[in-house]
Amino acid sequence: MKHILLLLITFIFSTVAIAQHKDHHEKIKTLKVAYITENLNLSPAEAQGFWPIYNQFQDSYSTLRKAVSNYRKNIDVANISESEAKAIISKIADLYEERYAAYKQYMTDLQTVLPAKKVILLKKVEEDFKQKMFEEYKNRHGKTSK
Repeated sequence: MKHILLLLITFIFSTVAIAQHKDHHEKIKTLKVAYITENLNLSPAEAQGFWPIYNQFQDSYSTLRKAVSNYRKNIDVANISESEAKAIISKIADLYEERYAAYKQYMTDLQTVLPAKKVILLKKVEEDFKQKMFEEYKNRHGKTSK
């Protein structure tokens, strides 16, 4: 009975933690959308064309990044053969090529809905947002920047 109760409590806490993580992730995503929209000064027409392209790229790029990460962390280097290692290297290289092709297509697609200057500015705005989030994280966790 104690095991079942312990398992149930663990499950409930895990579910709550996952829900809070998803909620936190959605909140950050909402802040990022607002930050990009404001700092790129997107017109309604630009925003309507931009966000589907942006979101599709983010999803596909994230999937490819996770695939590379999964290959790397699931390697038991001590117990794989040289040929298996070469096959893994080849697969990871292929995934990086897919990421690069996706990025090139993303840049092409963005230029159909935004002026080139805004496409260039987008990277800076994204980096600025990341920096602000990092600073906010440090401030909330009592760490000061030098």
